[in-house]
Amino acid sequence: MSTDFFKDISPITFAGADSADPMAFHHYNPDEMLGGKRMEEHLRFAVAYWHSFAWEGGDPFGGQTLERPWHPQDTMANAKLKADAAFEMFRILGAPYFCFHDADVRPEGSNYAENTSRLDEMTDYFGTKMEETGTKLLWGTANTFSHRRYMSGGSTNPDPDVFAFMAATVKSCMDATQKLGGENYVLWGGREGYETLLNTDMGQELDHMGRFLNMVVDYKHKIGFKGAILVEPKPQEPSKHQYDYDAATCFGFLQKYGLEKEVKLNLEQGHAILAGHSFEHEIATAAALGVFGSIDMNRNDYQSGWDTDQFPNNVPEVALAYYHILKAGGFDTGGTNFDAKLRRQSLDAVDLIASHVGAMDVCARGLKAAHAMLEDGGLETALAERYAGWETPEARAMLGSDLGSITDRVLAQDINPQPRSGRQEILENYVNRFV
Repeated sequence: MSTDFFKDISPITFAGADSADPMAFHHYNPDEMLGGKRMEEHLRFAVAYWHSFAWEGGDPFGGQTLERPWHPQDTMANAKLKADAAFEMFRILGAPYFCFHDADVRPEGSNYAENTSRLDEMTDYFGTKMEETGTKLLWGTANTFSHRRYMSGGSTNPDPDVFAFMAATVKSCMDATQKLGGENYVLWGGREGYETLLNTDMGQELDHMGRFLNMVVDYKHKIGFKGAILVEPKPQEPSKHQYDYDAATCFGFLQKYGLEKEVKLNLEQGHAILAGHSFEHEIATAAALGVFGSIDMNRNDYQSGWDTDQFPNNVPEVALAYYHILKAGGFDTGGTNFDAKLRRQSLDAVDLIASHVGAMDVCARGLKAAHAMLEDGGLETALAERYAGWETPEARAMLGSDLGSITDRVLAQDINPQPRSGRQEILENYVNRFV
């Protein structure tokens, strides 16, 4: 059914770069072909249910500013009204996917059984809406960080009853994701970390987290879930020391617990910045380690030291991210989820649509620039030239040699190399031609 929330907003269409219409796509044309694939299939856009529909506009210094027809979010009737509005927005945007946490879509119950019953009811409701609209589920996940029971973590909690409640909740969310045909399942360890070592057994917590993730993988295979299991790196926030700090840290964790062939990463732009990295660094790291899965697209305010989850608007940043995604072969089951929210003073339904329209356009511009750079091959040529010395038989043989033999070669050939320019500025100028 339709709601009145978006009643004056027409479906967004592609109008082209010369259009001045703020409620039209200027760069995102889902049917435009890039390298034999439609733009929609490259980008695989998803709307984040939590920020777009469950978030009420609060921040660390103030409470609710957004007033929606489905507030308060404490009844099943309002949960269904919220779903009606959500699918109406998906239709307006032409968004092919959405993502959700269990707590976004159903009100909190009095116990686990009531939570699960409500989630099951909403899963069936979603199934009907998805069949009507054609919108698909990119991934589902469980919120095991917001409720006060999780103040000391979920899988890393010192209380085994909290671990049990968390594990059962994840099982119910995996079941819902499977039922809705979700293409991935994400584990977002929002409080898997610690505030102080004075009350933390780090070794035990890491072992419990590793054992839990193995349980998730085992259950995936038990129910025949064909999608990917994804872990999302998240530094510093909200715990002072997060175990899932960045891509490299997560890969080390996966290796330690024998999961590097079973689990991939869902990477977020804002989290990369909080970790002291660029987004392309995190993507390239995951791709090099064979664990790249999907992305949450947003941005942070660079004057703030926390995760502001703003919609992307920096084409050069986005272009480099998609460059490394395309270079790695593009998305498989993953996609581009807008883990982004309105500013708390952007109150209207039109703001919610416009924010996604702009973000989809920025991603489309970035994707086209990334594709053009790969087609041109300038960066790949420069990279090949810089590492050309390693293509010689003598250089390759050195990697299978030993320190003594290498030393003998240096002495015999009187090797005394001089540094060569990395030409960073020239390459930056090259990128600027495309963005």
